[in-house]
Amino acid sequence: MGAAEFVSLIQSGEHSEENWRNAWYEVREHTAMGAHGVDFVSVDDEKLVLRMEIGDHARQPFGLLHGGISLLLSESAASMHSCWNLDITKKVPVGIEINGSHMRSATEGNVLVTAYLLRRSSTLVHHRVQVVEEATKRVLSEVRVTNLLRDLG
Repeated sequence: MGAAEFVSLIQSGEHSEENWRNAWYEVREHTAMGAHGVDFVSVDDEKLVLRMEIGDHARQPFGLLHGGISLLLSESAASMHSCWNLDITKKVPVGIEINGSHMRSATEGNVLVTAYLLRRSSTLVHHRVQVVEEATKRVLSEVRVTNLLRDLG
């Protein structure tokens, strides 16, 4: 599924959690999120939550969750949330800045990735993203992502 189909799915109805969940599972397999088995948990005006099980696909050679995977999940959650209540036939989010601190490690279980909206302007969207070990609620990584809302016209 390409970008046009994704836009059609997102724009086909109201920006509701149900519509977004359906669109997510339609396009997921054609993205990095499908390769890592990432699930959509929830979305609202303030945040978006994703879940991923830690497996060999997401570990570095020492058996720990790879920091690059935490950044991939963080940018994906923030970029997706940047589309919330946005007419993506006119503007799309493009990641222009990401920085993260990896504070703890995990080797198994699930991680929850929550992108919290910090500020939305007409051209930029800023998120704080936490990667948390679901079972213990320990924060593994703290990430900040900025997306540029790029005009398509």
